[in-house]
Amino acid sequence: MADTNVPLPLVPAHIEATIRSIARLHAEHHQNATPLQRAVDRITALVGRPRFLGVLTVIVASWISLNLLAGALGYRPIDPPPFSWLAGAASLASLYMVVLILATQRREDQLAQLREQLNLELAILSEQKTAKVIQLLEESRRDNPLIPNRLDQEAEAMAQPADPKSVLEAIKETHAEAEQISGVTDGS
Repeated sequence: MADTNVPLPLVPAHIEATIRSIARLHAEHHQNATPLQRAVDRITALVGRPRFLGVLTVIVASWISLNLLAGALGYRPIDPPPFSWLAGAASLASLYMVVLILATQRREDQLAQLREQLNLELAILSEQKTAKVIQLLEESRRDNPLIPNRLDQEAEAMAQPADPKSVLEAIKETHAEAEQISGVTDGS
């Protein structure tokens, strides 16, 4: 049996701040949802549960059974085979589910885009910080009389922070060249 009185390890302040920022991003995304979007999210979550599949199966089996049983007992079935009302209801329900799923996915995509933008901004910031650290190390190496002074071209190149616009243009050019070589186009 585990001791529940053992304190959890402390999280460093910078990690705790990051966790709070991510939680805030999710909370703001949820708070900015309209009441209709929240309702769609709740319905999609309900429809996405395994229990819903079971309930749906019971409803369909009951509908078919009751209609077959009514015919066997001499009554006029509400929806005789081939169960056109059931097929129509299933088609309508499918249409609604598709719209619900697409609406939910669209909202989730918005959150994913925010995360991607955050990741990109953090990557650019990290690259700039790394370049600054390399600059400082090279400066320290040059100023240290115990280390022989030499030219390190690779360190000099890495000490220069990348220009995101130039990197993006280089990526686009490389992809365009690769497409020309392979003969693949994106259809636009």
